[in-house]
Amino acid sequence: MYLNFMIIADLLYTCTGYVAQFYAQIIFLNKADFGARSENEMKLLRSKKGLSTVVTTLIILVASVLLASVVTFYAINVKTTRVQEESLFLTKPRIWYSSTNATPAAEAALIIINTGGRDVVIDKISVRGQECRWENVFYCITSGSISGDLQFNATLKDGGKITIGETEHTFRQGNSGTDLTLRSGYTMIIYIDDADSISLNDIGLTVGITVFTSNAQYYKEANVEATA
Repeated sequence: MYLNFMIIADLLYTCTGYVAQFYAQIIFLNKADFGARSENEMKLLRSKKGLSTVVTTLIILVASVLLASVVTFYAINVKTTRVQEESLFLTKPRIWYSSTNATPAAEAALIIINTGGRDVVIDKISVRGQECRWENVFYCITSGSISGDLQFNATLKDGGKITIGETEHTFRQGNSGTDLTLRSGYTMIIYIDDADSISLNDIGLTVGITVFTSNAQYYKEANVEATA
């Protein structure tokens, strides 16, 4: 965005320069250029009062420089502000429905990466519009990258370990009434147990997962998969 504003500023400066040259040519026209005019018309023109050619040219040039400066400072301000904006990137969403367990249930998982310049508070997570209870949310926060895919896990518990790729991660269970926090530059792996809105008939359908913060909401879709 900063580069775009710089290009716009440069174009505006160039255009105003052409305008200045155009007016300068008009201002500096001598009497010979008005050969087609009558003597009375030339006297009428000379009788008109106005700014001198030097002052007029300076006004045009100063206005051009000021306009380019305003656009440049605005671009710098926007770039500085955007660095501090909230931005979450949702990736690797998975939703499963298990009918082989003693109690059939759905499970969802995804990765949240805080790519913005500020820490965020995750207010709630919903699957297909249904809010998930924090007691059913298991999460792990890491500063490293996640290369492997998320796999179904039938034994989600507080302090449980799940291997993703070649790395083993320890998960914590969410607490009722306590929102999750994610620092800037960190990654959160989330597993959601017993997503109430998913049933056996949803296998093969596309379902959305929404992450809510105090400032925005982030949406990602995934197909419901069968575990067996």
